[in-house]
Amino acid sequence: MTVLLEMRERLKLIYSKFGTFIVPVVKFLLAFIAFNTLNGRMGYMTQLDDISIVLIAALACSFLPVGIMVLLAAVFSLMHMYALSMEVALVGLCMYLIMYLLFFRFSPRDSLVVVFTPLLCAMKVPYVIPIVVGLVCVPSSMVSVGCGVAVFYLLEMVIESAPNIRTMSDEDALAKVRMMVENILENKAMLVIIVAFAITVLVVYLLRRLPINYAWTIAMIAGAMVNVVVLLIGDLLYEINLSVGSVLLGSLLAILVAKVIEFFRFCVDYGRTERVQFEDDEYYYYVKAIPKMTVNVSTRTVKRINSQRTREGAAGARGNASGQGSRPDARNVTMERTGPGQSRSSRAGGTQGRGERRSMTISNAADLQNDFDEEEEWP
Repeated sequence: MTVLLEMRERLKLIYSKFGTFIVPVVKFLLAFIAFNTLNGRMGYMTQLDDISIVLIAALACSFLPVGIMVLLAAVFSLMHMYALSMEVALVGLCMYLIMYLLFFRFSPRDSLVVVFTPLLCAMKVPYVIPIVVGLVCVPSSMVSVGCGVAVFYLLEMVIESAPNIRTMSDEDALAKVRMMVENILENKAMLVIIVAFAITVLVVYLLRRLPINYAWTIAMIAGAMVNVVVLLIGDLLYEINLSVGSVLLGSLLAILVAKVIEFFRFCVDYGRTERVQFEDDEYYYYVKAIPKMTVNVSTRTVKRINSQRTREGAAGARGNASGQGSRPDARNVTMERTGPGQSRSSRAGGTQGRGERRSMTISNAADLQNDFDEEEEWP
């Protein structure tokens, strides 16, 4: 566990130092994957299916807010719909406007959720989203999750209906609109998944805020179970043809991802829980304090040894040991103070000016400063 904690601290240090560069790179990669996925699954407008356009759009998203990424993804999809049929693009625009009003009203800061949800749905692992959102967001974020699911199923309906739409003439505009609206309203799978994900987000959020030990672990396990149960009930009622195996495996993967997020976001030591009570003039306070699990990152200290000084020190020690006298480690030094204006040569004669002589004992001759200049005045 100590190794994992040290790794976490090192990652935090790296992010604190290079976060200015890491965030744009991550946003660029996310936008690039999102735009490439749209072009690969739809691809009706060949002008957009160009790597240079995708790179330019992704590069712009790396320096702009995440909401711009959502806007550009919506523009990409609408242009593909328009290349397929103007009526399909009109229906898609109406759906986007409705979702935008809901999203802007309830959860305007969850743009990443709207981007990640269709991507994970396309990768067949959408069950990670409601558990993670319930752990790190608020209950209103279920609107963002629902919008992401609706975007995915809208694009899937356009892809599935494309062969029939291409066979219709331009005079069948109302038929195209009616077909798209009926497909949206009669899509039971979309409604079941939206309801299941919303309930899961709410359950995970409520449980992880309880003042009990291991609240986050209990919340993610309970959320996965609730999600599976609601999806299976919806499958029995509306026959949406869900794969039970994929639902179970996706739920296990969601728990693993949630544990990783818990390790970085909410890693505490329940064994050292403390309960504190204090009061002021108006209230009594009962506080449950749970310390976070932290560890100091190990550092390496390099000591430099000067071999020349070591040899000189050893030679001096041998000389002191072999010398004669009362105190081998002490020296009697006579210092002479003279009047101002006299040089060391005149002081050496001892016949000029006013001067005084005094003796002192020092423990080591190296302590005496002996690098005076020839004409330097003594203090």
